[in-house]
Amino acid sequence: MKTIANLGNLLTRFVAVIIILFSLWAFATPSVFAWTTRYTSIFLGVIMFGMGLTIKPADFRVVFTHPKEVLIGAVCQYTIMPLSAWLLATVLQLPTDIALGVILVGCCPGGTASNVITYIARGDVPLSVGMTIVSTLIAPLVTPALVYLIAGAWVQVSFIAMLKSVVEVVLLPVVCGIGVNAFASQAIRKITPILPLISVFAIALIVAGITANNTQKIIESGVLVLAVVILHNAIGMACGYGVARLFKLNYAKTTAVAIEVGMQNSGLAVTLAAANFAANPLATLPGAIFSVWHNIAGSLFASVRSKRALDEGAAPAPSPDAA
Repeated sequence: MKTIANLGNLLTRFVAVIIILFSLWAFATPSVFAWTTRYTSIFLGVIMFGMGLTIKPADFRVVFTHPKEVLIGAVCQYTIMPLSAWLLATVLQLPTDIALGVILVGCCPGGTASNVITYIARGDVPLSVGMTIVSTLIAPLVTPALVYLIAGAWVQVSFIAMLKSVVEVVLLPVVCGIGVNAFASQAIRKITPILPLISVFAIALIVAGITANNTQKIIESGVLVLAVVILHNAIGMACGYGVARLFKLNYAKTTAVAIEVGMQNSGLAVTLAAANFAANPLATLPGAIFSVWHNIAGSLFASVRSKRALDEGAAPAPSPDAA
């Protein structure tokens, strides 16, 4: 089991590479992965259930012991990313499908990979976990509301349908995972090492499926979407970092906030696009590309912050398991 745990941690650190490899495979042989788009919601539900299984009652303690920092992270998450998505879509006059996809990414909660990236960056991991939990649990209301308000200028949005989708693929799996962990923690502890493996391959299959079914559209619009995704992610990290510094948070907390704001649950954006905007098939593309890019950018940011933390003699960050 220790070998599996080490493999899981390794794959989690190199999730971007794995996603890229699966995407290239899907691009070269679309028939191998075309079927996976029928199960996008299931794959994301499995990922979110796995997240719930890793959440312990003690993880909620940071929400009450550090409410200021968690509130800063949550507010930044649901203001900086949605507004920057709207700004990019408006200023760059993006095509409707791409604009919708970028807005969906911006309105989603923080991604679970942010906790691992924060750990690598020697940031405040408990704070990162707390921010992810809060932004995820309020997503069923906040995400549909933001998409309804912002994306309504481009397409017709059903708030109820969006709410239903987020509850089904995010809230219910996470709550079920938390409940199972609370009542069978000893049994869950035995399978915890394999959860990263499942999550990594689930998100890789989601992205590969989108790639396989949109090869021609990727050729036509991939460069534009990649440029927008890079800008969106950079704005999120930079503004998150700036706000944290403005509130005089310490080095580790500033690192956690910057990473949390810049890294979205792009798998949810893909699922929402596929489930609610079938008439806009290209809307899934920004989420798919964001899934790859935010892990690359997060890893680069983490390496810089980690080196600086070491140079300044910062204490090692607690591991995600300790969070």
